[in-house]
Amino acid sequence: MKKRWKKKLKNDIVLKKQKVVRTMWVKSIKLKNFRNYKNEKIELGENINIIYGENAQGKTNIIEAIFLCSMGKSFRTKKEKEMINLKEENCLVEIEYEKSDREGKIKIELASKKNIYINNIKIKKLSELLGKINIVIFKPDDINIIQGDPQNRRRFLDIMISQLRPTYMHTLSLYQKTIEQRNNYLKQIREENKDENMLEIWDEKLADYAIKINKYRNEFIKKIKEKIVKIHKEITNDKEEIEIIYNSDCENKDNYLNLLKQRRKLDIIKGFTTKGVHRDDFEIEINNKNLKIYGSQGQQRTATLSLKLSELNVIYEEIGEYPILLLDDFMSELDKTRRENLIKNIKEKQVIITCTDQIVLENLEYLEYNVKEGKIINKK
Repeated sequence: MKKRWKKKLKNDIVLKKQKVVRTMWVKSIKLKNFRNYKNEKIELGENINIIYGENAQGKTNIIEAIFLCSMGKSFRTKKEKEMINLKEENCLVEIEYEKSDREGKIKIELASKKNIYINNIKIKKLSELLGKINIVIFKPDDINIIQGDPQNRRRFLDIMISQLRPTYMHTLSLYQKTIEQRNNYLKQIREENKDENMLEIWDEKLADYAIKINKYRNEFIKKIKEKIVKIHKEITNDKEEIEIIYNSDCENKDNYLNLLKQRRKLDIIKGFTTKGVHRDDFEIEINNKNLKIYGSQGQQRTATLSLKLSELNVIYEEIGEYPILLLDDFMSELDKTRRENLIKNIKEKQVIITCTDQIVLENLEYLEYNVKEGKIINKK
């Protein structure tokens, strides 16, 4: 008995010294009346899966289905009925997945309302879904995180944080509802001469939610900063220094309440709340220059890649498992050097790649699926 115990202890020490890479993966996707899929089940491999076919055949629909089961909503539309096949009244997406400690199933039904089931049990709140399947998605329009409006950068943060802190999305939803109520009352003050002192009720609630959201965002900006410097240096062969600067008016509750009071007259004139976490933003600098203003498109794409790879590593550090990588026609947007840098980071993870033409990934094993008119017609 003593010898057996010593042997077990020795094996445990060896395992601790070894770096064990854990990854979650989607085993299968069942689609019924989802977009252009009538009734299809797709079995996926644990590592790299390449889905290819001509445009408008249903490749991105597979990515969207996985995103839907992870986040409870689409990245392509706010109108859920658009995901239902035009000739049908409802649709179903069902995913079987595996993590290091368990297996699971997520089912989402879309009709006049949305129903979500985890292991056949209907959930009441979206926060119960968040974090079951973690994803990082790469899309061609992700360059808008750098080039586009602040809402694109906030959305990047919101997607990442909500997967790791499910209560964040609930707090964000409460904040947005309070903003809507405050904006409605601002218009009533302007148009109906309502008592503007009543705004203090909404201001107090708004400040409480704003400070919580700001705390979450600052926490994760800090985590990204810790990762992105090293990643970006590797991608650019030490030629570029990257820095992220987060801008917010909501780091202190009293200061934010004073700001709301100072801008009250302006808010009434405009009919909306001009300051808050719904206006937060972050800037990216390359070699001390604002990337959005002074960066080339190549630099902006490289920074986008660095940002996404940082997200990948933050999630891994948080939960001890690599998330699923969804690359929706993203490889075609990268030149040879950036593609090679991405490939270095996709080993030992489940990756789902969509592309119009077959691609060759040297020294990597992968499965290929040819999609045509909402059907998998060939799997290798």
